[in-house]
Amino acid sequence: MLTIGAFAKACRLSPKALRLYDELGLLPPARVDPDTGYRYYAPEQLERARLVAWLRRLGMPLARIREVCELHAREPGAAAREIRAYWARVEAETAVRRDLAAFLVDHLTATSRKDTTMLELRYSAHSDQGRVRPANQDTAYAGARLLAVADGFGAAGGPASSAAVEALKFLDTEELPAGSVLNLLEDAVRGATEAVHDVADGTEYGTTLTALLWTGSQLALVHIGDSRAYVLRDGELFRITHDHTVVQSLLDEGRLTPEEATSHPQPALLLKALTGGATAGPDLHLHDARPGDRYLLCSDGLSTVVPDDRIRDLLTAAPAPDRAVRSLIGAANDAGGPDNVSCVVAEVVQAAT
Repeated sequence: MLTIGAFAKACRLSPKALRLYDELGLLPPARVDPDTGYRYYAPEQLERARLVAWLRRLGMPLARIREVCELHAREPGAAAREIRAYWARVEAETAVRRDLAAFLVDHLTATSRKDTTMLELRYSAHSDQGRVRPANQDTAYAGARLLAVADGFGAAGGPASSAAVEALKFLDTEELPAGSVLNLLEDAVRGATEAVHDVADGTEYGTTLTALLWTGSQLALVHIGDSRAYVLRDGELFRITHDHTVVQSLLDEGRLTPEEATSHPQPALLLKALTGGATAGPDLHLHDARPGDRYLLCSDGLSTVVPDDRIRDLLTAAPAPDRAVRSLIGAANDAGGPDNVSCVVAEVVQAAT
């Protein structure tokens, strides 16, 4: 038998990692002293331990490592195929992140340039009940300055989403005050939270809220929940929001793979939303706009049934925002329309002189 220290040195895993893998059942020791609780490992466990160490260096999540180790014990060739499939997915995701990095570099570089071109938005918004739900609890809005989507839930979900968007509409008509537009949006969300509270009927309810505020050269984003915002630029689609869901948090922590996330029993369980109670702070960002950019706000009735590549193709092909909205909602309904679906599409264009 090897002590935990000797075993850790031999397999290149720290004692702390070995204790964690014991707790998870991934690499239990061969014997535990009943009096001291000290762990001892058999030399034949080194092969599995080294495999775990190598797979962790690859960045593989622990749940996937367990599967590979079990395969390796039965059929090494199957384990090799699983590793190959995992690495192919990593390379594909790296390519996506490379494109996003290029977009961010371009975006941040643009902030140092002065652009005197006058820009404006062309926009369209629509909300559809879908083909399954008995009522529509979504709200979609588009104006010259404000774009917003809210997805209500619970008994008062419809009134909640409507109240949240109504509370922001003053931003569409009033002159923007001097100072930070993000502070202005944050204050507006506090007003939206109060408006949602006012529609309380004693039951659980709430709404997501994703909105963009146009300043003339930038779009200020406020986001809470799992509705989404995308930008289509130079033929590439980028998501500029992060879902506030339990599933997304598990993905971020490496405790779920993308494949496992698709079959999670509660994919829409929210960590953040506007409710009648205290609301966690929203995400706030500024985005520089370019002529030709197309922005999409949508509820999860679109994003959960229409893949991103299909969304990109429909946004690219549509000649105008209203056609894009109709195409996107049609695609969601063609996929079964299991939820209400709302879309707002805005295109950045040069202002007429």
